[in-house]
Order: sequence, then C-alpha cells, then structure tokens
Amino acid sequence: MKKVSDFFSLPNRKRILSQSFFFGVIATVGLISNSFSSSSKTYAQAPPVNNTEIKNYAQAVLAMEPARQKAFEEIKKLIGNGEIPKIVCNDSNSINGLPRKAQDIAVNYCTQSQKIVQDNGLGIDRFNKITIELQNDTNLKREVYNTLLRLQQTPDK
Repeated sequence: MKKVSDFFSLPNRKRILSQSFFFGVIATVGLISNSFSSSSKTYAQAPPVNNTEIKNYAQAVLAMEPARQKAFEEIKKLIGNGEIPKIVCNDSNSINGLPRKAQDIAVNYCTQSQKIVQDNGLGIDRFNKITIELQNDTNLKREVYNTLLRLQQTPDK
C-alpha cells in the first residue's frame, strides 16, 4: 500500500510536472496553431508525421514556451486584475480588444512564434496540421510527449 508521501517523491513530482508541462504546451500549441491558420480552412489528408517532423515540432514548441510565458506575464501586468482574453494571432479582433501596449506585445509574440516554427524546419501549415493530428492520434501524442521529455533532458541534441 502506498503512503501519501510516496505520491510526492521526486520521481513522481517530475513525472507529474512533465505531464502538466506537456498538456500545457499542447493547449498553447492549439491556440498558436489557430493563429497561423489561413481563412480558408480546407484540410486535405495530411501525410504521416515522420520522426524529423516530430523532433522539429517539439523543438518549436519548447522554443515558443518562454516567449509565451513572458508575453502572458507582460500583458497580465498591463491589464491588472482583469481577465486576459484569448488572443488568437490571426484574429485582429482578439488583439484589437487589448490596450495598445498589450497589442504590441501580442503581435510581437505572434511574429516571434511564426519565426520559431519556420526556424525549426516546419512551415506554418504543416505545424498546424501536426497540431490537429495530435488531438486525434494517441500514438503521435505519445511520440511528441517522449520527444519533448528527451529534448528537455538533453537540450543540445
């Protein structure tokens, strides 16, 4: 029988933090992918995601996360106690509803995220298609999760 303290051991905390991080990243990626999608939403059958794309996708997501957190914190400071609205990069209404300085932060983040995706060897359309696939493919989700963990443990590889 497990003791309560066993649930808070270092390996369990690391696993829980990793899982929480992964699900937070996937939620963030879902929002970001909406930001890059074009107004015409025709999704043909996407080719299978290969190992290189999985690694590139995971690297892009990890590279975007610090910028996302920074932008969120900066916007939060500007808005104060108010609720931060959902910001979708390709929806000018979601950005225009922000105070001017917050708009600049959001636009900068969107531009930076798009560049990160491209710098990691993926086009925006492919990044979005992989994000959509993640929502429907448990095996792909597991592969991306494992890649995220591996990249965090050995960031130079």
